[in-house]
Amino acid sequence: MDDRRRYDRATRHLSPPFAVVDLDAMLGNARDLLRRARGKPIRVASKSIRSLPVLKRILALDGVHGILAFTLPEALWLASRGLRDIVVAYPTADARALAELAGDPTAAREITVMVDCTSHLDLIEAAAAGAAPRHEIRVCIDIDTAYVTLGGRLRAGARRSPVRLPGQAAELAAEVAKRPGLRLVGLMAYEAQIAGVGDAPPGSPLYAQAIRWMQSRSRRELMVRRGMIVRAVREIADLEFVNGGGTGSVEKTVMEKAVTEVTAGSGFFHPRLFDFYRGFGGRPAALFALPVVRRPGPGVVTVLGGGYPASGPPSPSRLPQPYLPPGLSYDRDEGAGEVQTPLLGRAADVLRIGDRVWFRHAKAGELCERFGSLHLIEGEEIVETVPTYRGEGHAFL
Repeated sequence: MDDRRRYDRATRHLSPPFAVVDLDAMLGNARDLLRRARGKPIRVASKSIRSLPVLKRILALDGVHGILAFTLPEALWLASRGLRDIVVAYPTADARALAELAGDPTAAREITVMVDCTSHLDLIEAAAAGAAPRHEIRVCIDIDTAYVTLGGRLRAGARRSPVRLPGQAAELAAEVAKRPGLRLVGLMAYEAQIAGVGDAPPGSPLYAQAIRWMQSRSRRELMVRRGMIVRAVREIADLEFVNGGGTGSVEKTVMEKAVTEVTAGSGFFHPRLFDFYRGFGGRPAALFALPVVRRPGPGVVTVLGGGYPASGPPSPSRLPQPYLPPGLSYDRDEGAGEVQTPLLGRAADVLRIGDRVWFRHAKAGELCERFGSLHLIEGEEIVETVPTYRGEGHAFL
């Protein structure tokens, strides 16, 4: 409730809907991430931030270095704005952007693109062929980290790269080495089943035990396999980095000698989906405010907007969380609506027309696709208002 009063006072001159970032909370979350990283550098996942000024604030922290971007056009734009050491986390099929990369000396020096098959290499070469002069393109191999057991009948983890074994990684690394104009500089291995799955989901003790069982075995298997892959590829290429992990696995991933850096993004904002981990906590730092516009009856208020579900499998966990005042919940028959959202609970009876309800998004950066700016709060004051990607006219995904 103290936070609610602070936010209301800081934004009293604004008309919702709008979004804010609590800088004290964000910096506290950053300090905890750095503590968990134990001296290994953290690469920032830009998809979880999606605001250039906020990215720059995070990158100014000691121990934070480099960006994990989500598209090549985004990476090109970030490089043009002075950011450095950008790895594009996902393969691209954007021939125009690849041609621009090959023809721009600054971008080619600062950006690394992701590959996991020879078709990606063919596409890069074809797109870069017309660049004059053509600059060397840095590439990184993405590794499949999923946990697979019971003869393949049980699989936990994102369906990403087909490169899973040391021999497969070495074969692709050798193929890169054969091609003039391409240089292998890194490996990436994101263990989604550990970093992105909370090990303390509410309401289901047996399911929580199953998750922890899977994660424990997956960590042991991956530690061995990732180390073998790195050794095999280092015999072929002089790797600059081996990237792994995410917000949910930082303190575990850094224990592997083969990993030189870890990624974190969501942990800076601490959205709703990251409440369900035993090993760490955080303060909600990114929120949005919606105005109360109706009082349909006792125990009910209606706010304007609110239908901002997160990506992923459809479920209640992907909806924003009515956060402040506490004690509000969705109507099961309506959920978060396109233009209005009814909220139920005792707290509704003390809310008046025009009051704010503060929400947390289920994920971090997706909030920024709904708002053109973020109001940065320190204490009870807005110290700066900065644009999101959307506010600067960009919709990279």
